[in-house]
Amino acid sequence: MTVLLKLDFQDPKARKMEADRLPAWAVFNAAWYKTRYPDALAQMREIGLTDPEVFYHNYGARLGHSPNMYFDEVYYLRTYRDVATHGRRGTFRSGFDHYRQHGYRKLSPHWLFSGDFYRKANPDVTPSLLASLELANSYDHYISFGDRDYRSGHWLFDATLYRDNKPEQDRSDRGVGGSFAQFLAGGCQAGSHAMLSWYFDPVWYLKAHPQAEAAIAARHYSCALEHFLCNPTPQHFQPHEWFSGNFYGETYPDMRAAAAEGNFRGLYEHFVRHGAVERRNPHPELDLKLYAQTPSAQGDLALGLFRDPFAHFVARGGLAAPALPPEPVDEDQTKQIFLRAAAAMMPQLARNPLDFSLPDGAPPAFSVIMVLHNQFTLTMAALASLRGNFPGPVELILVDSGSRDDTRGIEDAIIGAKLIRFRYNAGFVEACNAAIPHVTAPAVLFLNNDLMLAPNACRQALARLLSDPGIGAVGGKIIRTNGLLQEAGCLVWRNGYGVGYLRNEDPNLPEANFVRDVDYCSGAFLMMRTDAVRQLGGFDDDYRPAYYEDADLCLRLRKAGYRVLYDPAVMIQHLEFGSGSTAGSMQMMRRNHKIFVTKHQDYLRYQHPPQPRNLARARLARPPLTDQGQAAVRPLRILFVEDRVPLRKLGSGYVRSNDIVTVMAAAGHTVSVYPMVKRHDGLIDLYRDMPDNVEVLHDRALADFGKFIKDRPSYYDIVWIGRTHNLNQLLPALIDVADCLPDQGFVLDTEAVAASRTAAQDRVLGRAPAERFERALESELACAYYCQAIVAVNEADAQLVRQAGFRNVSVLGHRAQPRPTASSWAQRRDLLFLGAIHQKDAPNYDSVAWFLAEILPLLTDRLLPDLRITIAGYLREGLDLSAFAEHPNVDLIGPINDLAPLYDRHRVFVAPTRFAGGIPYKVHEAAAHGLPVVATDLLCRQLGWTDRVEIMNGGDSDAARFAQAVAALYQDAGLWQTVRAGASLRLQQDCDAEAYAAQIDAILRSVLP
Repeated sequence: MTVLLKLDFQDPKARKMEADRLPAWAVFNAAWYKTRYPDALAQMREIGLTDPEVFYHNYGARLGHSPNMYFDEVYYLRTYRDVATHGRRGTFRSGFDHYRQHGYRKLSPHWLFSGDFYRKANPDVTPSLLASLELANSYDHYISFGDRDYRSGHWLFDATLYRDNKPEQDRSDRGVGGSFAQFLAGGCQAGSHAMLSWYFDPVWYLKAHPQAEAAIAARHYSCALEHFLCNPTPQHFQPHEWFSGNFYGETYPDMRAAAAEGNFRGLYEHFVRHGAVERRNPHPELDLKLYAQTPSAQGDLALGLFRDPFAHFVARGGLAAPALPPEPVDEDQTKQIFLRAAAAMMPQLARNPLDFSLPDGAPPAFSVIMVLHNQFTLTMAALASLRGNFPGPVELILVDSGSRDDTRGIEDAIIGAKLIRFRYNAGFVEACNAAIPHVTAPAVLFLNNDLMLAPNACRQALARLLSDPGIGAVGGKIIRTNGLLQEAGCLVWRNGYGVGYLRNEDPNLPEANFVRDVDYCSGAFLMMRTDAVRQLGGFDDDYRPAYYEDADLCLRLRKAGYRVLYDPAVMIQHLEFGSGSTAGSMQMMRRNHKIFVTKHQDYLRYQHPPQPRNLARARLARPPLTDQGQAAVRPLRILFVEDRVPLRKLGSGYVRSNDIVTVMAAAGHTVSVYPMVKRHDGLIDLYRDMPDNVEVLHDRALADFGKFIKDRPSYYDIVWIGRTHNLNQLLPALIDVADCLPDQGFVLDTEAVAASRTAAQDRVLGRAPAERFERALESELACAYYCQAIVAVNEADAQLVRQAGFRNVSVLGHRAQPRPTASSWAQRRDLLFLGAIHQKDAPNYDSVAWFLAEILPLLTDRLLPDLRITIAGYLREGLDLSAFAEHPNVDLIGPINDLAPLYDRHRVFVAPTRFAGGIPYKVHEAAAHGLPVVATDLLCRQLGWTDRVEIMNGGDSDAARFAQAVAALYQDAGLWQTVRAGASLRLQQDCDAEAYAAQIDAILRSVLP
């Protein structure tokens, strides 16, 4: 290989590059050139040349030849027409000449590499990283490192998929870089024969578009993939069997307009880059939202194995069968599968007995009582599940109730169990009561022998039981063998009949996935306090042999002042009716129902009548009695409405909403979070970020609101609506279902008054206001009349609400606890900005853009030449932030879970916000972590903080003053320490957790009748 002429880079970074460390795309490859352009050899012989490089410089470049496989001359000139125009004028010798001098900064050198895609997919590839490795650009990084690490440089090229599917001729190039290099070395032929991405099927493409095959045969394109990406009329070529451009454009007309404006090459680019993640439907016979709910897709997407449900659909062979509602599974068949799985374990269990012996002197964490009557195989499988589920010390008490099968010799298969034998079938009640005196642990688990435990079920149940001395029993989510619910907790109607809540429903429904007080939980898995069980005398003998004994014990427990909790994290698969015969069961149920009703008239008369519309209310047990025997005050049932489920990572007021919900739930209230827009945040994020006793209605949206409320008539005491625009949208629906909602109890949480933010934005950007401020304020708050309380985030916003004519205003700011990180001033360096960026007209985007354009140069040019800024926080997918990412002094890292190390290594936090409403959570959070802040005067006024005491005031839209404030705080250790300490003290005054909870309680109580 020979090196081309030394690159004439124009920026300092490129000038520092050594000649022997040129990018691979800047090296002339003679061997590749001769293979790629065989006609050039004949031309060389005709003119007497032997050196291919000389021929390329003098002739080949003008013929549209490429110097190496990494740069595609034809693509470059076809894509960047202005470059071709300059080339004809003689400004550049070739497209490659332009790229090596100028284009390398932003343009794409090859049809299968996108710099924007690579940077967004790999946020670690920052300008500072490129500089430290002496790399010219992100393409240089991709070729040198990323390709070998199986990173992908284009949305239609999956490096791992290529590795698995590449044709035999490409497999001989193992020494040629990574997947991308091998693909190029193979002449891109794999792009016509192999799946290189779940989003493009080349075989189907060529079959569907014979004109594409003809163009490839004519050597206009190297393969099907290049034809799709480079042909001049992409709208005429569908890339996949399961994508219809006409359907997609008609279904989502806004996307057709975006493609027409040139924001995307075609509708399919939008679908792959955004629509598939958003669950937009690509084809009339494929419902991605429905498909994403299938167990296989849910599990694989949650694990991150696939980016979106479309990729999963294709990869899992969905091509032959569109996603349709799943057919019910025959439960008789699934029971047989369960039984066969249990039987398959027997050889292993026979060779390796289960050991439940307790270490010398080690007390058991809990005791287990299991009643056995035959079904030896099921028993052994259940015990194996128990032993694998909880590795700690467990006291196992087995009660053999007259078995006639191999259960009679179970002591040979189990080590360390206490064994009680009956000569007859004593039944569940008598058998359990015989075992209770042998329990030595503080908690006892009544466990059926026909079930399998989900991971950590026992540990979670024990932790929940011991988390509060008022909790007397814990049950879990019981799933039948067909994958549907047996129960998500149980309720008792006024007539005494018990019901498994959500029986036959999907276990992943939001209604099944929050912790709550219930009337009772099934005895199949019921963990209880041992002292409470003994205090109540165990199960009531009147229910012998079985049925209603678990409901009776739980109700007696509740009457004694204990709580009975349903915890969805405790999950069990149950072979329903597997532990005994159903013969005679109905007769026993009828008999014991009469006994149950007689014994619990005092409880049942206050229960809800058996009516489906009462289910939501009936699923929540009444508060247990107080020590004086009086009924405790019922917790409030609160509907909390937000734009979307308020995950903390989203910033932009969602952290505050998350805190409000958390405080409400901690106070014992039952909270349902209802999003106005359905977003697919992923179940892991949703349930990890929200309190486990909050009902997160992630599958609902504005269109479902009316039916949702009608299905829960008179259920909610309070409706808390976050953000004024949501009340405005919701108002017609609220009026329509007013008979199902309280007359009072409505709270509008403005979060931020938009009119003031818009006015400030107009001033900053020099725009003429669309309307007078007073008129805008009045229009924004016109819907507020519907609410009995209005909440503002600070006193300034409260004054604006009063200015609009409302007096029922309260102030609720932020909750923050000082937790300063440890590093000293000297151990830190650089600046930090942390905030969510949702769109380009948002305050945070403007903040960063203004700081980089006007403030940072004042610092780096004069005072702190090596200063860098880290930009972290939520970044909306698809938002073009290349201007930030490519800045040489910027590290754009996006969202991050553990913020403490980030705050600990930076010296100064900057908040250059020029327009915003409310109060800045990012400043409170930075101060809580002990990182001093430089903010604009706007934010200082919103906070009420004093310059050089709690914060550094950088003025309003004053770049020079802001830069001076940053430099002063950055360079003066004493000032840094003063501001850090002052902010911490002020935070304790302004954001005290107890005061915050008290204010929320006061707001809630103020709207009750």
